[in-house]
Amino acid sequence: MRAQSAMPDAAASSAAADVLSARLGDGVPAAPGGLLPGLRSFLAGVPDHRRAQGRRHGLASILGLACAAVAAGSKSLAAIAEWAADAPEAVLAGLGVRRDPCGGAWVVPCETTIRRALSGMDAGALDERLAAWLAACAVPGAGLAGLAVDGKTLRGAICPDGRAVHLLAAMTAAGAVAAQRD
Repeated sequence: MRAQSAMPDAAASSAAADVLSARLGDGVPAAPGGLLPGLRSFLAGVPDHRRAQGRRHGLASILGLACAAVAAGSKSLAAIAEWAADAPEAVLAGLGVRRDPCGGAWVVPCETTIRRALSGMDAGALDERLAAWLAACAVPGAGLAGLAVDGKTLRGAICPDGRAVHLLAAMTAAGAVAAQRD
């Protein structure tokens, strides 16, 4: 018996699912001018740290599921796995989730697989790829109407050389994070 979840139903969180499913695949028609780039093609540029032996799910599809689940309100790995299990078929197809060769059912990665894939990956590479995707999805010719920069020093965290960790982020006027550095 499945426990009662505090997460919204994946099908019910249609706003995030609709937006992401519209931009997940290899490209979708933009307003007049061509294709918007798909999230999956950008996430494919994140290096996969896992061994090839026994790998059943692509890193790009796991990262895409995690991004979509977080956009829909997931705040933990368990919530990401729950959201992925209940995700609409259009989202699963757009993210390149594999199908069972025998029955044709969608095979969504379990929580342990998601945890292992996310734990050892290069977060900086993911940040760069997501920022590049957001920049590519920006309206051409609109330019940067505004850019807000914010920084903070993390209390209690230190680098290996003894310095305090300082984070710096730049955000566009539309609310998209343009860059983030430590």
